[in-house]
Amino acid sequence: MNNISVSFLTGPKTTPDPDEENAVKNDYSAAIGALIFSLVFLLGVPGNLFIVWSILARCRQRSVTTLLILNLACADGFLMALSIFFIIYLAMQSWVFGNTMCKIVFYLCNSNMYASVFLITLMSVNRLLAVVFPHTLYHLITRKVVKRVILGTWVLVMAISIPSLVFRDVKKETDDMNQTTYVCAPNHTLRRHVRFEYAFQTVAGFIIPYAIIITSYVLILKRLRETRFQRNIRSEKLILAIVIMFGLFWLPYHVINLIQVAAAWYPKDSATRKRLQDFADLTRAVTSALSFISSCANPVLYTFAGKSYIKNNGFAFMAKLFEGTSSETGPKTTRFTATDDLGKNNVDSENHTLASTQQNRC
Repeated sequence: MNNISVSFLTGPKTTPDPDEENAVKNDYSAAIGALIFSLVFLLGVPGNLFIVWSILARCRQRSVTTLLILNLACADGFLMALSIFFIIYLAMQSWVFGNTMCKIVFYLCNSNMYASVFLITLMSVNRLLAVVFPHTLYHLITRKVVKRVILGTWVLVMAISIPSLVFRDVKKETDDMNQTTYVCAPNHTLRRHVRFEYAFQTVAGFIIPYAIIITSYVLILKRLRETRFQRNIRSEKLILAIVIMFGLFWLPYHVINLIQVAAAWYPKDSATRKRLQDFADLTRAVTSALSFISSCANPVLYTFAGKSYIKNNGFAFMAKLFEGTSSETGPKTTRFTATDDLGKNNVDSENHTLASTQQNRC
């Protein structure tokens, strides 16, 4: 989310040094930005509200996965709701909400960004335990433990988002036509501030969580291929789609973060710094928009995954999607069937345990 509004509003020049020249407003970019945010708002808010309604109104008993999806939808939906501030910001080409709201809005945006990433990570870890360690670790995951972990996650994201309160202020700008505007922009006064904020954001919000996600799904896919039902291609494709979608939306944004960190290491008059900074400024708006759009992608993904339920279940198809299917049994043996995050059967094990009961609930 950092700099997306500033980039769209003022054009491709978003500099970390307070004494560098500000760019002239770009009406075309502002219009494109407002259109993107409007589409995101119209798609993301109803989509995530529908997920919340499906879980709260249709699911009588909620599994670990469903609780995580519920919190993810709340985080994404709240982030989408904040886009109304940026629509007004871009339409008026001036921040009219004051300095306090400038800090609060971007703080909430970053908080929900971290929350989305961490909740997706928890979903992958939960799935790893259910599929790979159903008898040793997964049975230790009770509803009480899950609620404490989720609460701790929200406390953590609220804490690590504090730099957004510190490094952002409203700035007054006057253009060549002597017109005054206000922008809600980063207030990095030292190069180390740039390095700290963007490096911390990328490490905590992408590198560490995504490494955990990739590791989890590699182990999961390895386990799936070792089972009797190793031809469950649809489920494996869905797992890969979630991982790939997450990476496609967030990787470009964090690459630009690292480029901006690298630029801040060079002296102010360095030609290399200028090239890196110019590239980051030119691409910041696009990569920020992609990361923002990711919060409305999950409802679309779930809809495609659950389209086979629409005909028979109507508006309850999403709840049906989150429900676990019944355990498969074979002759003279009882097998444990672990379901994935979207309720598909994936893994056979030797014994029917408490984990199967938890996974076969919505």
